[in-house]
Amino acid sequence: MVISPEVRRWLLRVRCLIRKELQVLLKDPKSRAILIIPVFLQALLFGYAANYELSYAPYVLLDECHSKASDDLLARIDSSGIFVRKLTVRSQREMGEAVESGAVALAIRVPSDFASRLSSGRTAPLQIVLDGRNSITSGLAGAYLGSIVSSYAAELSGRTGSVELVRRAWYNTNLDSRWNILVALIATLALIQTQLTAAFTVAREREQGTFDQLLVTPLTPVEILAGKALPPILVGLVQSTLILLVIRFWFEIPFSGSLITLYLGLLAFNLATVGFGLSISALSLSMQQAMLYNFLCLVPTVMLSGFFTPVSNMAPALQYLTYVNPLRFGIDIVKRVYLEGAGLAQVWPDFIPLALIAAFCLPAAGWLFRNKLS
Repeated sequence: MVISPEVRRWLLRVRCLIRKELQVLLKDPKSRAILIIPVFLQALLFGYAANYELSYAPYVLLDECHSKASDDLLARIDSSGIFVRKLTVRSQREMGEAVESGAVALAIRVPSDFASRLSSGRTAPLQIVLDGRNSITSGLAGAYLGSIVSSYAAELSGRTGSVELVRRAWYNTNLDSRWNILVALIATLALIQTQLTAAFTVAREREQGTFDQLLVTPLTPVEILAGKALPPILVGLVQSTLILLVIRFWFEIPFSGSLITLYLGLLAFNLATVGFGLSISALSLSMQQAMLYNFLCLVPTVMLSGFFTPVSNMAPALQYLTYVNPLRFGIDIVKRVYLEGAGLAQVWPDFIPLALIAAFCLPAAGWLFRNKLS
């Protein structure tokens, strides 16, 4: 095949341009890091955090029977390797409090007539209460427990009565996964928009050359920080409001809590998110770099938030890492207020890590404004 001189020159020019672009891309240490680090980071996160297999299901027990029959069944449950008894309570009120606090995935109640019903050849009910705020985990836990009870009932067949598993899901009666996902989006989508807006705010002025002019004005770093932080916070609150309206009136998911508590939580969440976004913006030399840094942090933030899988299913090291992730606490506040109807007295522990994250990131961003960009 004969290639004309014009085509050869065209190919040569394209080859030179490709070589130049690759050299620019690979010689910059930051570009190399962006090409290599996210691949390993995301592979590890998806391997350890995105785990839909149920390997750990803490439960609270209310045994009103205290018989050999109930002990035999509970021994089977405890030896399954999945269900771990975290609490043993004496009343239904204490059982309900354990589920509401989120400390357990389910509650098991053995009624007082469990053994007498079996011995008389009747069906003995075993009640379980599932936490519907995480429908995937609850559904898996109910299915695994159902298989254990079915195996136990099969061994009793012909000798005594049978065992019936009575399921009840709180905060999401039908364990509809849409409730779990859509409600979590109130915080998740707001984080994407808020963090991106905050990340662009300084990088844009730095790229246009106007931030240096802002630094020589009479404005103090605190005033500059406030002026840069408040607009993204308002954007995040508006974004959350739009999502909330769609969820409530289009998908008709009932709202059980207080709007005041919900928006206080969203305000604290957006404050922490904006502090992180402004820090990214202050470290970035251009809008393109700010976008790359933002999306580099976005995947770990969402993966380690409990949005896809419960934090308890993650590797222990990753569980500790989630304590510096504002989205973990934002999603917890939104789910508990929206689905459970929790008040400020129940969700205030989530405000503490959000306040600590904001208290670290916002001053750090203010220091970077004055020292790194001046």
